Amino acid sequence: MSERPDPVAIARRIVQRRDQLGLSEGTLAYRANMTPVYLRQLLQTGPEFDPPAFVRIAAALGTAWPELLSGHRPDAPPGQADASRGTLLLHLTEPQCWELIGTHGVGRVGLPVGPAPVVLPVNYVVDARTVVYRTSPRGAAAPAEGSPASFQVDHIDDHRSRGWSVLILGEAHHVDDPDEQQRLSALPGATPWAGGARPLWVRIRPAEVTGRRIGTG
Repeated sequence: MSERPDPVAIARRIVQRRDQLGLSEGTLAYRANMTPVYLRQLLQTGPEFDPPAFVRIAAALGTAWPELLSGHRPDAPPGQADASRGTLLLHLTEPQCWELIGTHGVGRVGLPVGPAPVVLPVNYVVDARTVVYRTSPRGAAAPAEGSPASFQVDHIDDHRSRGWSVLILGEAHHVDDPDEQQRLSALPGATPWAGGARPLWVRIRPAEVTGRRIGTG
């Protein structure tokens, strides 16, 4: 059985690499397609909390995730690491972002709860350039009306350090109109995978849509 990664050691390597490149916390978060608050949360909780996010962090730092995980590049002889072979992040346009997330699927909603944000998986539908999902009115994924929210969808191959990530920042609003709820219910992917009574419809209206594509250089 392989050992669990040490979050403290990984966070230390990330900060060291960030300082080596002369990047601020905000710049690293922007390059990795996340908020600074979420970046700090990740460094505290470790890679098991959100593995694709750490792949994006590695790409933003111009290195590969296995190198940050272990402290060395596994395919290089000692002392011969080649920075040019690290991963790269390419910016996506907003139309490309919407094309990638498609009409429905599974993503992660981030909501401001307590001293740190809560991030939860939900299945979603895309409706007129907004993201909509269903949840329980008393559930953890039920935001207050008008509260800030983030929504992220990733497709990451962490072994090959390839994939993409789309981040939506905006406000969460309740969909209360019965006719609108009925229309949304008929869209593909609208039924919650978790099952149970989930009558609250939440619509995230974007203020900002950003995306990154991860590749090797």
